[in-house]
Amino acid sequence: MSRAPGRERLLHVALGYGLLAISVVAAAVMGDPPQGGNALAAAAPWIVAPWPVLAAVAAVWLAAVPWLHSRRHRQAVLVVPYYVLLMGLAGALVAGNPAFVVFASLGYPLAVALLPTRLVMAGVTLTAVVVVVAQAGPGAPTGLFTVAGGIAVPLALAGWYVSAESDRRRRLIGELRTAMDENADLHARLLHQARRAGVLDERQRVAGEIHDTVAQDLAALIGQLGAAGRATAEADRRRHLDQAARLARQSLAETRRSVRALSPGPLEDSRLPDALGRMARSWAATAGVGLAVEVTGTPVALSADVEATLFRIAQEALANVAKHADATKTALTLSYTDEVVMLDIRDDGRGFVPQEAAEGFGVEGMRRRARAVGGTLEVESEPGRGSAVAAAVPVIPAEGERP
Repeated sequence: MSRAPGRERLLHVALGYGLLAISVVAAAVMGDPPQGGNALAAAAPWIVAPWPVLAAVAAVWLAAVPWLHSRRHRQAVLVVPYYVLLMGLAGALVAGNPAFVVFASLGYPLAVALLPTRLVMAGVTLTAVVVVVAQAGPGAPTGLFTVAGGIAVPLALAGWYVSAESDRRRRLIGELRTAMDENADLHARLLHQARRAGVLDERQRVAGEIHDTVAQDLAALIGQLGAAGRATAEADRRRHLDQAARLARQSLAETRRSVRALSPGPLEDSRLPDALGRMARSWAATAGVGLAVEVTGTPVALSADVEATLFRIAQEALANVAKHADATKTALTLSYTDEVVMLDIRDDGRGFVPQEAAEGFGVEGMRRRARAVGGTLEVESEPGRGSAVAAAVPVIPAEGERP
């Protein structure tokens, strides 16, 4: 138990005994008043008793204050009758000698200290009635009680209503604090989940970047080295080795960009149509496959994410053509409209069955990239009849650009 409540209990009992002592001394000095000398005694002469006896009873009665104070919230059924009887005892003392009005004023602090919140105003009102009536003369006790009752009843009802509202607000505040604690716990869990999701997204990004850059360049590099080993003419062998060296340097640069999460190298200093054109020409020279590039509509500057997505999809689709299609002709079309940008890559290779699951990033990786920017990707192919990859993404202008 904390020290503050203990000090509060001792303060109230000390106050009670102090006021009682002052009243006893004042009553002894003033002497007994005439019979029926105040309104309370005149209205209820049967409560008048020798004040020394009542003062002794009050001293014994006050001893219960510390015990009740510690139980005021759990045992209101004991506290309320105790307080009412204490005020009755104070009223009887005042009826015997008006000097005990000082002791009766103890009801004000005890009402706040002991009574439930809804009854505090009623306790204060009861104390006020005892004090006011005790100080009135015996001339018109009926009218005085009528006035006191007309004031006391509304005050008690108002106190009950105000206290009820206070209790309701206190409950609402408690419920709000509980909800805030629950929200804080939920927020912490969401942050943890978001952190985990961010880690997974970053892993997926790095894996995709490695697949789009390092893996493809290494596959092409191996092809060039194999071709150099099979070449009989020194000029052909040197050309393949030069291509292999270029691919190795390109792979190293793209790896560094991927680690730094930057845009694809070709997009750093040019827009999408030009970057696709350069990438397509380099791919055609390396793969040895004819490639026609066409741009339709009016090109607009798109956000970096959208342009990087279309570039990577084109890069992946052409890499798949080089690895699997055995094609002789390929076409790449980039079409701009008011709302979407479409990318189509077609080849005349051997085709495949799109419904068959494939390992790696391949088609599913392209779909995932398209979905990440709000787009779609469709694949059409039949064995022996070539393939077509069609991506459509919304027009999201670059910062500072209008669609």
